[in-house]
Amino acid sequence: MQLPHLNDAGQAYMVDVTEKNPTVRSATAVGDVACSPEIMTALKDGTVPKGDVLAVARVAGIAAAKKVPDLLPLAHTIGVHGASVELELHDDHVAITATVRTADRTGVEMEALTAVNVAALAVIDMVKGVDRSAYIRRAGITAKSGGRSGDWSRELPDA
Repeated sequence: MQLPHLNDAGQAYMVDVTEKNPTVRSATAVGDVACSPEIMTALKDGTVPKGDVLAVARVAGIAAAKKVPDLLPLAHTIGVHGASVELELHDDHVAITATVRTADRTGVEMEALTAVNVAALAVIDMVKGVDRSAYIRRAGITAKSGGRSGDWSRELPDA
């Protein structure tokens, strides 16, 4: 199997997308942050000492989606035309869903996955003073649409 970011000599390079036509594309990623019962109660009550955890995590995830080329050396600079990060409180975890959209030459899977992971890191940063046991349980792409390979989706297994 030939990986797209390796040339014939096995060296990493940035794939040339110059000749590709821009198309509408989207990607969705999900992730979970496991937290103690005490911090889940504080999140539900809005009493986490550092403030509004969910708002901070939402904005952090959106900002991260726009920074992918700065973090991943072979990622293309593309227009992030839409980004949403949703956080949902459960009994033992915070569920995070990020969807990123563009009309560009390459997909936004890495942008969606980065948004989920940075939002998860923001949750941990905001609660770590109260819950040092919080951790990211899982993260992955669950859907993508557009581009040469078309639409794709899957369910992630429970963590």
